[in-house]
Amino acid sequence: MLSSDYFQVQKNGISPFQTMLAYLGGSAFQTVVDNPITAYRQLVQQYAKDVNGKALSPKQARLEANAVFRHHPFSASLSGLGPRLVGVGFKRVPKFGFFLGISYFMDEGETPGLVAATGASIFSAFFINPVRMIEKQQRAYFRQKGHQKTVFSILKESKQDWFRPLFRGTTPLMGHSLASATTGLVGQPQLQKYIQTELGSKTKLGQVTSGLIASATVTPIYVMLTNPLSRLEVIMQTSSINKKSITLSEALKEVAKDSKKFGLRGLFRGQGIGMAKAIVSLTMFHEGRIWCTNAFKAHNKNYGYQPAS
Repeated sequence: MLSSDYFQVQKNGISPFQTMLAYLGGSAFQTVVDNPITAYRQLVQQYAKDVNGKALSPKQARLEANAVFRHHPFSASLSGLGPRLVGVGFKRVPKFGFFLGISYFMDEGETPGLVAATGASIFSAFFINPVRMIEKQQRAYFRQKGHQKTVFSILKESKQDWFRPLFRGTTPLMGHSLASATTGLVGQPQLQKYIQTELGSKTKLGQVTSGLIASATVTPIYVMLTNPLSRLEVIMQTSSINKKSITLSEALKEVAKDSKKFGLRGLFRGQGIGMAKAIVSLTMFHEGRIWCTNAFKAHNKNYGYQPAS
């Protein structure tokens, strides 16, 4: 990655290093825009139980989440944003690094494929999970305390157990990350390209509109795959750090119990919100990425940087 070729402008008018920066720029833009939806979705999924451990219906959970946002709209909307923005580096550099690195070695150009997505999902999970754990812990106690938990206190509690709590939920994260990479990083750009090619020549369909259509098409598949995995993450990562961790099998039993009592609504808590989030997230990420990519290409052209022959 640190070889001279990594910083050399390629035939497509941009260097691999600039491509990585474009992905990070798109990710930062997406993170800021979708954070309120992300926070709301976590609370809807987390409030499957009340403070006494009694199971709540999806409707009741949604009302609980609404109450939190009604009483603390600003802090709830921004909760977890700090770790998520820091995570653009800690989470995205490994993920995009593996993703683009594997793609580069396979000579896939600007359209990375399934192998790159799979490798990135597996190898980056251990870098990503601690940030997701801190993010979820920050907003886990809004209902009881009315404010988010500080990053310092989370790290201090984790330190007592050699920071092992920060890796709770890594296994479902791998599956979540794989579904996200294959549908979001691989599927959406290819579908957007197809839509622009097929419909753009016949209509005045612009880049943003085609991106929204592509994201809306990919989103149901993505959310169907990731929503149950997201539930498992929330269950495993929002329990008290000072208490015994919830294992994957225990989390699966809790979801199964929820499904038995409330049917598919119990299994797919937050599904509708997840679809709205995914459409916004995917579109904002790729629009930010494309804007940065085009800016780098224009910069390289203006300054006469020659692509590698």
